[in-house]
Amino acid sequence: MPVPAQDASRSTVSWLEIRFTQPVNIATHPAASVQKLRIGREQAPLLVIDNLVSDAESLVDLAATKIFGGVATYYPGIRAKVPLTYQHFILERFGPLFSEYFGLAGAKLRFTDCHFSIVTTPPGKLEYVQRIPHADSFLGSQLAFVHYLFKADLGGTAFYRHRKTGFEVIDETRSAAYLRCLEEERQGPDSAPPAYINGDTPLFEEVSRQQGVFNRMLAYRRTSLHCGCIAPGFAFDPNPRSGRLSVNGFLA
Repeated sequence: MPVPAQDASRSTVSWLEIRFTQPVNIATHPAASVQKLRIGREQAPLLVIDNLVSDAESLVDLAATKIFGGVATYYPGIRAKVPLTYQHFILERFGPLFSEYFGLAGAKLRFTDCHFSIVTTPPGKLEYVQRIPHADSFLGSQLAFVHYLFKADLGGTAFYRHRKTGFEVIDETRSAAYLRCLEEERQGPDSAPPAYINGDTPLFEEVSRQQGVFNRMLAYRRTSLHCGCIAPGFAFDPNPRSGRLSVNGFLA
């Protein structure tokens, strides 16, 4: 989504951001529910929280006032900052749950990153690492979450096993061997084509898939191999109201 070219337009957007940021009241939905899952052979922990916030539509409205732009990470799309009120809500309401379920008792969780995100990168422009599942970090004490804010069938998130090594989780003890295998496979006959992974391939096996349900959050260790489920024919729509809008956050 391009930045408005004229100063008047830029001032209007800034005013809208202030107007919508201040009154957003983020609270737990009365019908919130939590599933505590263990996925794959390695039984990696995964939390699925449905009906996360009481008024998810207000987050979509807020995102629609934001100026989205490209990012310096491998996220395949555009991003905009999420207000601190959202981050405070997640830590206060779900921080104890995260600490307990992911074995982080005694740790004081904090955000290292939190953005509205929209997938907009077409398959032909993906870098190689964007075509395969990834781990966000090799530190098991760090967590990631995705909060879906779209209602159309735009795909959820899948978790994978690397066939050659059998790894589903890539921590510091495995990272060197795993990265060597990836480089060898990149040069081999089964090298990932310029497309989003969306299920089993010669190099990776899907071990779990969670649908992208409006107002659902997934929380998992950043060491788990995962990727968004972007199907063939996906429309790379940058509009927060109709595109694949989510909130993505990292905690440490």
